[in-house]
Amino acid sequence: MKKAQLIRKRKRQLKRRLKKAVRNNSTGQPTLSQRIAKYEVSDRIRAIGHGGIGAINNMVSRLGLPEAINDELSLLKYHVPYMESDHVLNIAYNSLLGGTCLEDIELRRNDENHLDALGAESIPDPTTAGDFCRRFEDSHIDDMMNAFNQARLKVWSRQADDFFDKAVIDADGTPVTTLGECKDGMDINYKGDWGYAPLLISLANTKEPLFLFNRSGNRPSHEGAAAYLDRAGELCERAGFKRVLLRGDTDFTQTAFLDGWDDRKWQFVFGRDSDKYARKKAEELADDEWVRLERRETHAVKTTPREKPVKVKEEIVRLRNYKNVTLEFEDVSEFNWKPTKCKREYRMVVLRKRILVSKGEELLLPDIRYFFYITNDWKTNARSIVLAANQRCNQENLIQQLKGGVKALHAPVNSLNANWAYMVMSSLAWSLKAWFALLMPVVGRWRDRHERQREEILHMEFKNFLNSFIRIPCQILEKGRRIIYRILSCPPEIDVFLRAVDAMVPLRL
Repeated sequence: MKKAQLIRKRKRQLKRRLKKAVRNNSTGQPTLSQRIAKYEVSDRIRAIGHGGIGAINNMVSRLGLPEAINDELSLLKYHVPYMESDHVLNIAYNSLLGGTCLEDIELRRNDENHLDALGAESIPDPTTAGDFCRRFEDSHIDDMMNAFNQARLKVWSRQADDFFDKAVIDADGTPVTTLGECKDGMDINYKGDWGYAPLLISLANTKEPLFLFNRSGNRPSHEGAAAYLDRAGELCERAGFKRVLLRGDTDFTQTAFLDGWDDRKWQFVFGRDSDKYARKKAEELADDEWVRLERRETHAVKTTPREKPVKVKEEIVRLRNYKNVTLEFEDVSEFNWKPTKCKREYRMVVLRKRILVSKGEELLLPDIRYFFYITNDWKTNARSIVLAANQRCNQENLIQQLKGGVKALHAPVNSLNANWAYMVMSSLAWSLKAWFALLMPVVGRWRDRHERQREEILHMEFKNFLNSFIRIPCQILEKGRRIIYRILSCPPEIDVFLRAVDAMVPLRL
């Protein structure tokens, strides 16, 4: 029986079973079985609970990522027996399988079925993995990121033409705290916490981390950002993107570099500090120069309007006479602005917010707050500029996924560079998720459905991706020179997974 027919049969059986289960409970007993469970150890059948790793390993091999890593990275004099790519992928796969620290590698190392699934005699142990991280210098980490980006370019080359319309590149820094006392390079940040302050440069289109730069905890967010933004823009141009847009908050304006980016025909939208000079300029604008900002498009309700839920937090704040701040309305306007370090004027878009301040039942004086965005985009209307700048907040979601989901933004080793290398290798797990989605075939009469599925995987949280496409129970068989993954259950997304697998097996880039 063909795979598709078998999957449909199993889904029909499950649907009938669940439908049949919806009935009155006449026995008065719990539906969860109270029968005794007995465990046995199989001496012939071998299986793993994370069968999706085979598809990811196929994709990695077809993209030539191991070869790229070994060509770019030279850290080991002798390979006994592991190559550089073995160490890098070992850490990346640990994160991809839900590992939260280097010690979790030991679980895979002692799983014979996992080793068979990857066709490996063994994998590096946690101590060896930590020692590998400590070998990195700055140049080695750059070489490793270049190797990742070589594979990234191959993935992008398989995308449709509209994919290359515009590359939106975001920059942001984030604190990585640690309780360790002997970690070289750590320092106290503005919150009083010890740790590091990595910089993340990402492609907003696909939420891929393009470059990651680790810094001491007391360094400002923008330090080193201009150089990495240049490299990210050049990478996107090399891939074939027609336009490049750079985005960042007020720390990333870096007016000394704006003229250079403008000369390259790169667009930018950066936040700008609300100092007294900018506020004075905004206050001088006439009333008719301001336009009301509507963030949401109004639409007709097709059914009965829903009753809005009670705002519990606001009610508690009001009853306890705390100060409550609510937004009344927003206006946008603009004026020309020439930064001190620039030779030309740029467009300054202003967002004016009228804030209502109350304390209990008493309404206090309203507050006016200004937010500024500097850009070289002279064609797009001011409302769209503000909304585009606000979309940069999606990078905060990516940072949280790298912290809480992938566990990449952590400091498990004892030096700045070692932790930097670990962050880059572990964040590869997120890139593998993005590549898995981007390489999904979108063809035929089901094109619209395939597009939706690909977008769902691309924007899926890491935990959901693991549960849907990695944690698939599979029996492991070896036939000739092939490793067979025999699927033992049919999770809801199994048809999507198999379609992706079929497309990646013959992949030749």
